[in-house]
Amino acid sequence: MGVPTVGAAAPPGVGHLHASRPFPAAARDALADPQLRRNLGHATGVIRAKRAAAVAELDDWEQLRLAGEAIKRSTMASLDTHLVRLEAEVTARGGTVHWARDAREANAIVTGLVRSTGADEVVKVKSMATQEIGLNEALAAAGITAVETDLAELIIQLGEDRPSHILVPAIHRNRGEIRDLFLRTMPDVDPQLAAEPRQLAMAARAHLRRTFLRARVAVSGANLAIAETGTLAVVESEGNGRMCLTLPDTLITVMGIEKVLPSWSDLEVFLQLLPRSSTGERMNPYTSLWTGVTPGDGPRAFHLVLLDNGRTAALADRVGRDALHCIRCSACLNVCPVYERTGGHAYGSIYPGPIGAVLSPQLTGLHRGSDGGGGGATFNASLPFASSLCGACFDACPVRIDIPSLLVRLRAAAVDAARDAQRLPTPEALSMAAAAHVMSSPARFAAAESASRLARLAGRRTGRLSALPWPLSAWTATRDAPRPPAETFRQWWSRTHPDRP
Repeated sequence: MGVPTVGAAAPPGVGHLHASRPFPAAARDALADPQLRRNLGHATGVIRAKRAAAVAELDDWEQLRLAGEAIKRSTMASLDTHLVRLEAEVTARGGTVHWARDAREANAIVTGLVRSTGADEVVKVKSMATQEIGLNEALAAAGITAVETDLAELIIQLGEDRPSHILVPAIHRNRGEIRDLFLRTMPDVDPQLAAEPRQLAMAARAHLRRTFLRARVAVSGANLAIAETGTLAVVESEGNGRMCLTLPDTLITVMGIEKVLPSWSDLEVFLQLLPRSSTGERMNPYTSLWTGVTPGDGPRAFHLVLLDNGRTAALADRVGRDALHCIRCSACLNVCPVYERTGGHAYGSIYPGPIGAVLSPQLTGLHRGSDGGGGGATFNASLPFASSLCGACFDACPVRIDIPSLLVRLRAAAVDAARDAQRLPTPEALSMAAAAHVMSSPARFAAAESASRLARLAGRRTGRLSALPWPLSAWTATRDAPRPPAETFRQWWSRTHPDRP
């Protein structure tokens, strides 16, 4: 079929890429939940410590990061060539390749493939791509039950919840909450089930075993694909992926087009970078590799769905395309002070945290109105502002994505677009214009400095200004302003340097 032409942004109204609320509003609700903050703080702290220990074992970690960055940059520059070769190699080895321009096409392809087998149930390997396109909902609408087999995804599914982390979707839940969920939703679970990780995992294992054994169709994502042989790779920690990839008769893999690598030697680099950055392990407990169809071994039919959904639109941006280098390790989430306090749900998109703040707006477009189909608008333009720009995400990224620079770039684009669409100046624009007017004149600036001393009265008890009048209240609603000093700089200079005007 060949590589499709440059696609449009991911469509609203389908999948889980479009935020339905501005980030500040959603974050405010998350910050009001102390249990959520405790869960997130504990979990991200543990993962950070494990990653730091695993990374410290390698003297050439920075060289590996540079190699990963170079491979990704080179691959993106010739992505069409590598995808065509991947398609040819998969096809030559008995697989079938399907190209999906967006989430709707991908869902239709997978639904049709499952229906053609006569199955009404599929088992699933954890997959961000299928979450992105809303595959479970599409299958349910067609009368097909999708069973998540990853423990964290199972917790999300049983709780009718939403993932809040790329690697650990249920990071916002603690052991006690998971135990209570299992007791409510799992048939035949031991009423004495303890909130202990091994017991919880064994309960999930018993719950899923019958499903594994009767499954005829499995759906997976792919961490990586090797163009030179048509090989797909999934790395995981529980073994559920291995069960899904080997037992069913039909395997359907949905993969973003950016996951392809040219050669096996490239895979060597990423199998060192990924586990240390994600789970803090030297290697993943299960690394599954498969190439097409092998008679008498594994699935009898293999389908690969290559997903665009805004990726070629992002690829057209020579700077913004760096976000496509992401290998979904989640290291940037675990070091981000904003994510640690708000969690993933506040971002609205299936991709939260720093990488989500640059990837989601590029896949969907910064500003999208209603598509006429009930999809509504997206608020992804607010995501690039969900960052302190501290730079910790760049330091943690195994492929050196300069997320802070991309955030600043997207902020500028969002501000420019809003300015063009805004008929009347915003309070912020008026404030900046007033500041420019004052600062352009030494006399006006000196007068403003003297006038600012009046604000000392408001902060005399706490030393901070916690509630300024509108429009400055937009600032103090989320942060304190420092109390002005007792004397201005000009006054201090005149007092301490009387001979140097």
